[in-house]
Amino acid sequence: MISVTEAQLTDWLSPILWPFFRILAVFTAAPIFSSRAFPVRARIGLAFLIALAAQASLTNQQVIGINSPDAFGAVLQQVGVGLAIGFAVRLVFSVFELAGQVVGFQMGLGFAAFFDPSTSAQSSAMGRFYANIAALMFLAVNAHVVVLMAVIRSFEAFPVDQNFLSALQKMQLHTLGAELFASALWIALPVIGMLMFANLALGIVSRVAPQMNIFSVGFPVTLAVGLLGVAATLSMLDQPFMRLMERVLEIF
Repeated sequence: MISVTEAQLTDWLSPILWPFFRILAVFTAAPIFSSRAFPVRARIGLAFLIALAAQASLTNQQVIGINSPDAFGAVLQQVGVGLAIGFAVRLVFSVFELAGQVVGFQMGLGFAAFFDPSTSAQSSAMGRFYANIAALMFLAVNAHVVVLMAVIRSFEAFPVDQNFLSALQKMQLHTLGAELFASALWIALPVIGMLMFANLALGIVSRVAPQMNIFSVGFPVTLAVGLLGVAATLSMLDQPFMRLMERVLEIF
């Protein structure tokens, strides 16, 4: 008769269970993975498959029993680190959304807002456009695979234990927010510069020809200049996207 002890079950389940919680937390917070088009059952199955396939590289991990008093702390750490990874990747997409909103506001499209079902919030047209471009680049450069590799490598920097606060201290995600906000302004700066010169030209025209209705002429001009600026800078967005992804993933 085959008998299985609790120690054997712990040795079998512990190396798979804790990576499974961390990967599933990443799928809950990271863009693309957390999309409503990605079914929950598929997320759970894919997270378990990745955790099972990563066992060859996850060596010398601490074995924590499910009935152990340290189990709750281990679950808290895995979920916290996974959510932090997903939130950091989400910040990269927020950079492009913010850049698009700034550009759209300068173009005069600040009123063109609609309800985005993916985020359950109001989103501007240009912000959504830049976010879709970021999503396409995310898939085109296989960044989703790099994120999964970062999750597996994160067990070297943040091994399975109960020290979630120390892991959070090492990440220092609050410093990442300031850098990403500055990056959004740098991405939007070329188009903002073009629109500034267009507004300056419109101001000179309004002074030279006061009889011209500058409000009826200004909106089509700024809209056309803004669209030309977006088209001209669209092919250069891959470099800041790659730098931001590298900056985010090197934390983990």
